Amino acid sequence: MKHELLVLRSLLVASLLVCGLILGNMLTYKGAPVQLAHAAQPAPNALGMVTAPACALPPDGIVCPLSAS
Repeated sequence: MKHELLVLRSLLVASLLVCGLILGNMLTYKGAPVQLAHAAQPAPNALGMVTAPACALPPDGIVCPLSAS
């Protein structure tokens, strides 16, 4: 019985120590935030934008095939 209580108490102390270290790190973190966007404007084709193909979609909605010749 004493052995089980010693193991449970040591696990409780270890988990409280880990939680305390994580909380302390979150509260005292002074790093730079993650930059998700750049301030400069990207080039027009940098984001995968392409110009209209030679065979654009006509008003009736039927796509014309491109000739391979």
